[in-house]
Amino acid sequence: QVQLVESGGGLVQAGGSLRLSCAASGSIFRINAMTWYRQAPGKQRELVAGITSGGAANYVDSVKGRFTISRDNAKNTVYLQMNSLQPEDTAVYYCNANVKATYWSASANYWGQGTQVTVSS
Repeated sequence: QVQLVESGGGLVQAGGSLRLSCAASGSIFRINAMTWYRQAPGKQRELVAGITSGGAANYVDSVKGRFTISRDNAKNTVYLQMNSLQPEDTAVYYCNANVKATYWSASANYWGQGTQVTVSS
């Protein structure tokens, strides 16, 4: 089994910054893509940013130039640096990882429990 634990959420004023972390642990042979999603009240969960095992990143248009995703493969951890935060960034942020548990197993997606980010105006 694989566990993902997020941290770093909180309350920040508009224009401020936060850094989210998501650490994977458990039975891990290889972690493929790692992705951050968010879900605001009354809205569908949306992809915010993703990063491949090789470091290629992609972002939803609304966060380009403000958010930066990175990963430390040695620590099985993905980060999301969020700058110039706006009230519309308020949401629960979830980490997702595509993990191959053993050499013989197929990859599967795992989710963290979520961390709340609240941006006040």
